[in-house]
Amino acid sequence: MILDLARLCFFPALMAFAAASDLLTMTISNRVSVLLIAGFAILAAWGGMSGHDLLMHGAAGLTVLAAGFACFAMGWIGGGDAKVASAAALWLGFSHLLNYLLYASLFGGALTLLLLQFRQWPLPHALGSQAWLLRLHGKDADIPYGIALALGALVIYPETSWVAAVDLSRFVLP
Repeated sequence: MILDLARLCFFPALMAFAAASDLLTMTISNRVSVLLIAGFAILAAWGGMSGHDLLMHGAAGLTVLAAGFACFAMGWIGGGDAKVASAAALWLGFSHLLNYLLYASLFGGALTLLLLQFRQWPLPHALGSQAWLLRLHGKDADIPYGIALALGALVIYPETSWVAAVDLSRFVLP
């Protein structure tokens, strides 16, 4: 039961935290990525993930890390985004990687368009004391892409073997 709860909650909670952190502070702590990696290792071992699957998930994470740091070097994304995307890819593996990247891209495009429009409007005076909102509203501010990365991961996660392995009948009230 504890393993099932961890499979259902750990990854989604950390991805939601990453999104909220990026929205409010424009940063994603390295601790989030480290916790995602450590949580993956613990739950993979506890759940009996095969060595082959473990290597394939690791390869997916490393692939996204390499691509993410290339994008970071070009100034296209932040370092926290690159790290959290690779940690998400570790959890999702190659079998869900393309769909994850597609959803994250679509959410990222929508988020960018919404923020660009939001930045064209004057900020109501009553909201002017919110530092995070002022930062988000700034014309030259970055896009908190961690939100899109988290949303993409949360859309895909229910389709993964992590959720498929959960005996949901245990959670149904009699």
